[in-house]
Amino acid sequence: MTKKQKKMLYRIIAALALVLVLKLLPPLPASVELLLYCIPYLVVGWDVLRKALLGIKNRQPFDECFLMAVATVGAFALGDYVEGCAVIIFYQIGELFQGVAVGKSRRSISALMDIRPDYANIEGEDGKLEQVDPDEVEIGTIIVVQPGERVPIDGVIVEGASTLNTAALTGESLPRDVRSGDEVISGCVNMSGLLKVRTTKEFGESTVSKILDLVENSSMKKARAENFITRFARVYTPAVCYGALALAFIPPIVLLLMGQPARFGDWVYRALTFLVISCPCALVISIPLSFFGGIGGASACGILVKGSTYLEELADTRVVVFDKTGTLTQGAFKVVKVCPVEGGTEDSLVEAAALAESWSKHPISLSIKAAYGKDIDSARVTDVEELGGHGVTAKVDGKLVAAGNARLMAKLGLTVPDVPQTGTIVHVAIDGKYAGYLLISDVVKPHSAQAIKGLKQAGVRKTVMLTGDAEPVAKAVSAELGIDEYHAGLLPGDKVDQIEKLLAAKNPKEMLAFVGDGINDAPVLSRVDVGIAMGALGSDAAIEAADVVLMDDDPAKIALAMRIARRTKSIVYQNIVFALAIKAACLLLGALGIANMWAAIFADVGVMVLAVLNATRALYTKNLTQK
Repeated sequence: MTKKQKKMLYRIIAALALVLVLKLLPPLPASVELLLYCIPYLVVGWDVLRKALLGIKNRQPFDECFLMAVATVGAFALGDYVEGCAVIIFYQIGELFQGVAVGKSRRSISALMDIRPDYANIEGEDGKLEQVDPDEVEIGTIIVVQPGERVPIDGVIVEGASTLNTAALTGESLPRDVRSGDEVISGCVNMSGLLKVRTTKEFGESTVSKILDLVENSSMKKARAENFITRFARVYTPAVCYGALALAFIPPIVLLLMGQPARFGDWVYRALTFLVISCPCALVISIPLSFFGGIGGASACGILVKGSTYLEELADTRVVVFDKTGTLTQGAFKVVKVCPVEGGTEDSLVEAAALAESWSKHPISLSIKAAYGKDIDSARVTDVEELGGHGVTAKVDGKLVAAGNARLMAKLGLTVPDVPQTGTIVHVAIDGKYAGYLLISDVVKPHSAQAIKGLKQAGVRKTVMLTGDAEPVAKAVSAELGIDEYHAGLLPGDKVDQIEKLLAAKNPKEMLAFVGDGINDAPVLSRVDVGIAMGALGSDAAIEAADVVLMDDDPAKIALAMRIARRTKSIVYQNIVFALAIKAACLLLGALGIANMWAAIFADVGVMVLAVLNATRALYTKNLTQK
C-alpha cells in the first residue's frame, strides 16, 4: 500500500469504529444524533463531497462522486444516518481495493520493465571508472559494463566476453553468450565478465528507451471496448440521475392524483437506493485495467503492444502475412552442404574455398570463411583475381583454386553436376580439375515451422509469405514451413499491392497482420490492421511503423500474443456482461422497493471487487506460454 492508501484505510477503520460506538449509544435528540453521525461521515467521505462539488463547479457533475454525495446526503435528510455512513464507507472500501489492485498491476509491469539504467561507466585517463548520465554519452564512446550491471546503451563489444541475461527484453530465461565483435542491446544484464562496449546509438534512440516509451504510451491507443465504456458512461450517468429524479417525484404525484397516499419519503429512499446501485465503477475501472494487464502480461513475454486497440485487433486476426528474409529465415547465408568429389574430403574442400575467397567481402565469401572457422593464413594465398559475376581464382599453396558459379566452371572447360537443392552453389576446381561444390542458403529459423503451426491452432485461417527472393527459394521455404500462399520476386511497392489485394479479399470483421523486419517492410507495416516487427535485429523504421514488437525475433511469439489478446478480450467482455446484468437486475429491484440501501451498497462494491479481481487475471500469462 502507498502512504495515501494507508491513510484511507485508517480513515475507514476510524469511521467504522465511530459508527459502531454511536449505534450502541442510547437514543439521543435528533439534532445531536445528526451532528454525531456527521463526524464519521466527514472523516471518511469529505474527499467524495469535495470532488462532487468541484464537478458541479466545473459543469461536469455527472460522475460516481456526485452519485454517492446525493445518495448519502439524501439518506441523512431522511434520517437514515447509519445507512448514509455505510454507503460512503463501503464506497471508499471499494475505491481502496481498486487502488491496491491497480497499484499491484502497475508494480508488476514496472518490475518486469525495470530496465532503465541509472548511469553509464566511462573509463577516465587515470583508469578509474566515472559514472555519468546515459543521456550524456555520445555515439562512439567506449563504456564499461561490470558484472551485475545493465547494459545502458546499444553498442558493439570491443573487449571482453560474458553472458547476458536478456529476460527483461525477450522473456527468455536462457542466457546469451557474447564476445568481442558481438552487438549488445541496452537493458540486458551482464552476468559474468567485464565488457567494454563502443556505443552505436544515443541513449534516447537505444532499445531500452524505445521499449519504455512504447509501454508508457500504450494507454494512449484505446480499444473499441474502452471507447464504448467512455461513451456509455457519458450517457449512462446523466440518464440514471434523471431516472432517480423521476422515481422520486413522478410516482408520488401520480398517487396523489389517484387519491392515494403519496409516501414521498418512501419514493425518495428508492431513488437514493437507485443512485447507489447505478454507480458504474465496475465498468469504468475494470475495462482499462484488463487491457493494461494484458499489455503488461505480453511485455513480460517479450511482446510489446503499443496500445489496447492493437491488442483487441490481434484477437480478431485471421490472416497473417510474413516477410521471408530475417523474419522466417535468419537473414544470413550459411554453408548447409559440402559435396566433394570421390576421393576428396569436406574439410579440404571448405579450406580451399575459404582461402581462395579470403580477400572477398561478398556475403557468400563470408559464409564460406565462417564455415572454415579458422584463422586465414594470408601467406598461403597469392594471385587473387575476382571475376565479376563468376567468382574468384587464387593460388593456394601454389595450386590454382577457382571458386564460383557454373559459368566459371564452364569457362575453365569443366562440367558440373545437377544440384536439386535450392540455394547458392559455389563450385570449386583445383589445378583445372573439378573438386566439388558447397551449397549455401539462408537458413530457416528454428521456430518458424512451429510459429506457422501455432497460428493455425490459434484460429488463423490463412498464412501468406511475400519475398523479393527468386521463385525456387520462396517455393522451397513455403513448402518446408507449411505456408498456404507465397509471392516471390517482389519489390517494396509490389508488397503493398499484394497487401491491398489480401485486404480487399478478407472478411471485413477479420483483421490482417503483417510480420516484417526490414526498412522495406515499413510501408506494409503501416498499411495493415496489425503490424508486427522483429525488435532485436529489426530495423528502426520497421519498429517505429509496427503496432506490436517481438523483442527476441521469435515468430513463434505471434501465436502467444494472439492467445494473450484473446484472453484479455474475453475478460473484458465478461466484465461488461457481468456488470451490466447485475446492475440492471439491482436497479429494477431498487425501483420496485425490494432492494434497500444495504443491498445497494453490497451490489455496487461487490460487483466492482469481482470485476477488478477478474481484470487482474489478464496480467498472468504463465499458463498461456506453456501451450
